[in-house]
Order: sequence, then structure tokens, then C-alpha cells
Amino acid sequence: MAATRIIFRVRDYDLAATLNSGQVFRWRQNENSWTGVVGKHFARLTQTDGGIVAETSAGIDDLNWLRELLQTRTDLDAVLKTFPDDEPMRIAVTSCHGLRLLRQDPWECLASFILSSTKQIVQIRQIISLLCERFGERLAPQPPIFNELFYSFPTPQRIAACTEAELRACKMGFRAPSLLATAREITEGRFNLERIRHLPHAGARAELIKLRGVGGKIADCVLLFAYGFDSAFPVDVWIERALQQLYFPRRRASEQRLRRFAATHFGPHAGYAQQYLFHYMRTKLK
Repeated sequence: MAATRIIFRVRDYDLAATLNSGQVFRWRQNENSWTGVVGKHFARLTQTDGGIVAETSAGIDDLNWLRELLQTRTDLDAVLKTFPDDEPMRIAVTSCHGLRLLRQDPWECLASFILSSTKQIVQIRQIISLLCERFGERLAPQPPIFNELFYSFPTPQRIAACTEAELRACKMGFRAPSLLATAREITEGRFNLERIRHLPHAGARAELIKLRGVGGKIADCVLLFAYGFDSAFPVDVWIERALQQLYFPRRRASEQRLRRFAATHFGPHAGYAQQYLFHYMRTKLK
């Protein structure tokens, strides 16, 4: 099988920052290229002056899955203009110029963030890699340019058929019962992932929080990274630090105060602004 090669003509797109900013956990860097799996397709992405070169197992006429993931048609300038015109936001945007939000498969995104609880990014990647190797589908045949094995993310049905012990063997610990319960809710038809995208933001968040192991932060991540609710504003320890240090440096603000501030300060694309603050805080100010 020959690989398809195409270039996405896009400017102001920092591929490395985007794929390494805690949105996704299955992309591996090799020099200036990134290799990963989307659904049952594998791809290698390379940043160039003219855009992003993609080498993939899919045909040239079937690349909507990759365009959807990368969101190359987003008008970044228009998004950035909605950000508050304050010094912390200007510094974050300048430092992380070209950072984009991806649009992921809802099930993989939900499962990944259930597994992310209290873990660092490198640990999340290890857990998900084990999960895919043991319960995902091996993708083959592969074009000669790819010299590694690829696995799809396991379906809810496959996870639902596992035992808790099998999932714990993937080093996910106390997260195993939550992942198993969620997979069974979906498999048995008690929870509809597709329905979420048709609900208003508050209703969608409330539905996700009903799932075991899903709190506000995980729900907001899924709404932002999988469903495109740009107003979703995930608050984790990095964002709490960013808000406290950059916006309330002279006094300690309560968690409730920080959340109220975030809900009103960052505009209609607050989630986009959050990602800039998160990546800036984690990589530039740590």
C-alpha cells in the first residue's frame, strides 16, 4: 500500500505546540514530524513553511477526518480578536503563537480524560498506549514509510467486555472502574455520545457529569476538544495557577472567585484562551 501525501496550506499553525498541549495523547514526535492514529487511519504530520505535510494511509479523496482533527479551516485571527486585551493574554498568545484547538472523536476524548485524572501527560500517554495495544485493533497493512505498529483506540464495546482487572493491568489504577462503567453505559444504550453535540452548553455539561469519574474539569475538556464548545473553560491546577499568578498576583483568590472570573472575562472563545494560558503556564512559566 502506498502512502497518500498532501499539504494543508495553513498559516499560523504551530503543530508541535498543538499536539503537545495536553489535548491528545497518542501522537509521537520524531524530529520535526508527528505520527499518530485517528480512527482507523495512521498519519505522519510535518510542519513546513507552506503548511502541514500529511502522509497517510487514506486515499486523497478521503481526508475529511484529518481536516476535522486539525481544524485547519478555523480563522485563528478571528478567534484571537475575541480574547481580552490584557497583558497576561497578550503574553500567552505571543509565546504560544499558532496553538490550535483540535476536534477529536468524542469516545476517545472522553475515555482519555477519564484516564487523565491526577496523572501527568507522560503517564497518560503510557496508560493509553497500553490500552490500545491490548484492546485496540491492529491496523495493517502499512505503507513502507511507517516502521512501527499502529492500533486503533478500543471501542466502548471492547472495553465493556473487559474485566476491571484487565483494565487495571494497563496501569490505570482507580480509573479502571470509571472507564468500565462509562463504556458499559454507552454500549448498553443508556448514554448517547451523539446527543451531547445537540444540547446547549450547560445541558451537555450536566449530562457528561452524570458519568462515573467525570467531574467538571473532565466534562469541560470533552466539550472543548471533542464537541467544539469553545465557551467550555477547563480549570485544573495549571489554570488555577495561571489565573492566580497572572490575574490576582497581590491577593489569594478562592477557587469559586477564579471560576466566576473565568466565566465572564475571556469571551465567546474562552476555551481557546484557556488553552493558551495552560500551555504558556506549563511550558514557559513552570
